Amino acid sequence: MAAGISRVSYFYCTIRDRPGEAYSLLSRLAVSGVDLLAFSAIPVGLGQTQLMIFPEDETSLAQLAEDEGLLLEGPHHAILIRGDDRLGELAEIHNKLAEREINVSASSGLTDGRGGYGYIVYTAAHDVDAAAAALGA
Repeated sequence: MAAGISRVSYFYCTIRDRPGEAYSLLSRLAVSGVDLLAFSAIPVGLGQTQLMIFPEDETSLAQLAEDEGLLLEGPHHAILIRGDDRLGELAEIHNKLAEREINVSASSGLTDGRGGYGYIVYTAAHDVDAAAAALGA
């Protein structure tokens, strides 16, 4: 299977770094019907965690944020790549971007344990379209 490459939007919010805080938000997203493409959480300071939310549909997330007064930053954009797990695949992705002088500012990926992988590539905002083109989106 060829890799599926798409430009995706994400939003982030900052929450208290305490047990149950991410659960609270994720359960509200589920109850509200917000389907996620990806989700990430990272510490961003003393007692705070940044949640990055990649909704399948931005409208449903925006509605939840409005209904609950949830402060979201975004939309921001990244590249989501999904395909067959193959040795050297990530190196090839980075090579295609480097050849076009596009810097990867951050990335995150994993295999699904069944032969597939998912990989999110973050670039500077002005490079997202060029990165998507370079990767064949």
